[in-house]
Parts: sequence; structure tokens; C-alpha cells
Amino acid sequence: MSVLPLPLSSLLTFFLTISTLPHPSTSSTQSFLYGGCSQQKYNSGTPYESNVNSVLTSLVNSASSSNFNQFKISVPGSTQSDIVYGLYQCRGDLLNLACRDCVVQAVSQLGALCGDSEGGGLQLEGCFVKYDNTAFLGVEDKTMVYKKCGSSLGYESDGLARRDAVMDYLAAGSQYFRVGGSGKVQGMVQCVQDLTMSGCQDCLAEAIGRLKSECGSATWGDVFLGKCYVRYSERGDYSTGGEGFGYGRQHRWWFVVGGFVMLW
Repeated sequence: MSVLPLPLSSLLTFFLTISTLPHPSTSSTQSFLYGGCSQQKYNSGTPYESNVNSVLTSLVNSASSSNFNQFKISVPGSTQSDIVYGLYQCRGDLLNLACRDCVVQAVSQLGALCGDSEGGGLQLEGCFVKYDNTAFLGVEDKTMVYKKCGSSLGYESDGLARRDAVMDYLAAGSQYFRVGGSGKVQGMVQCVQDLTMSGCQDCLAEAIGRLKSECGSATWGDVFLGKCYVRYSERGDYSTGGEGFGYGRQHRWWFVVGGFVMLW
């Protein structure tokens, strides 16, 4: 499929228009979790801007047929410093149409959030998108970028044991997306598919360890690292509130979660 890059302003108009149309499955899969942008800006009309536009267009085009893809784009006339890397990944249980709708929404929000930033990343409930001029594809990133934990009040030891059993079961899997449960406790883990399976396992092991230490005996909890996440909850006990952390430590980024802006 050929890629026809559009100016960022046109992309935003197009995506924002689509996002206002009725979608039968518009749901929590498009809920905002976190987003971050580099402090460095690019100039309008430069090869870098063209590469950013091409990457964003490629993300949306590809999401119609695949739940994951990655790109390295350099238009004619670009230098090494103008190369833009990008990827998207949808949650493993989403069908292609739902994946594309999520990526459209994510790119729309990313453009509105980051504008002319040289790099940006955004996580919705159902998908993740990121672009940057640093070669991050295939590189492990176990930086914690987002955490949220529920209340520990009244959480029985049996529930905690079930959570640990679910996490151990998911950690032993061999897929990039895994779900499982024990009683009322449900769990989900996912790695970004540019990682090797070995890299995925390393990332998940770190995330699960952080989840247990950060959330303790909470009735639900989420930990998102740069290239993987782990989540668990008791059915009916869940919240979208959270706490954000630094994103993209190779740059100075500003990071948004829950309506608050933080500098890193």
C-alpha cells in the first residue's frame, strides 16, 4: 500500500473529524491514559516535518490490517538527523477496525498534545503510538512511565495470593499479549512487538516486580513501562485515575496524565 503523507494540520483536521463521528464500538479502548512530548521542536517546512507527517500517516494506514507495525522514514533530501522512527501497537484482543479507530484517535490526540515536538508518545486504553528521531525500535525500555493502584482496604490475603498466581502465570507465557484469571482476579500483560521475546520477558519481569512493590495489596493495579505493561483487577473494582512518570529519558520531555503537566 502506498503512503501519501499529509501535512500535520490536514491530518489533525481529518482525524478530529473522524473522531466526532458515531462509532458503534467507541468505548473505553479510546480512553486517554498518558502522553509525553519532547521539549525539542522542529521547524515548519523542513524535511523533519515531512518525515513526521509520513510516519503518522503510515501508522493509520497500517492499523487497518495489522495490530502492530514500525517505521523508519526519511524523505528525499533528509539528513541522518531528520530520520523519524515510529510505531503503533493495539491491544492484542482488538479487531482491525477497532485497532484502526484507536490509532486514529491516538494520532489525533498526539498531534494536539505535541504539535511540532520532535518526539511524542501516547497511550490509550486500546493502543499505543510513538515517534521520535532517536532509534528506539527494538530497544528495551524498562523506565516506569505510568502507575495506578486501587485501595488496599478490605483486600483479603486470598485475593492477593490469586493476584500473584495470575501474574506468575502470565509471566510464564510466550506471547506478546497474554490474559488470564483466577476467581475474581483478572490479569493482562503486553509487550511492544519490536522487542525480542527475551526482551519482552525481561520487561514483564521488571513490570510485575514493580507492580507488587508499588501497589502492595491494592485491589487493582497498573504499571506501564516504556515497552510493556502489566494490569490486574477484581471484576468491578477498577479506576482510570493514575500517576504519571518521566517519559523518554533520552530527551527532556513534558508528560501529561490526568490533566496535569509535569516536566522531566
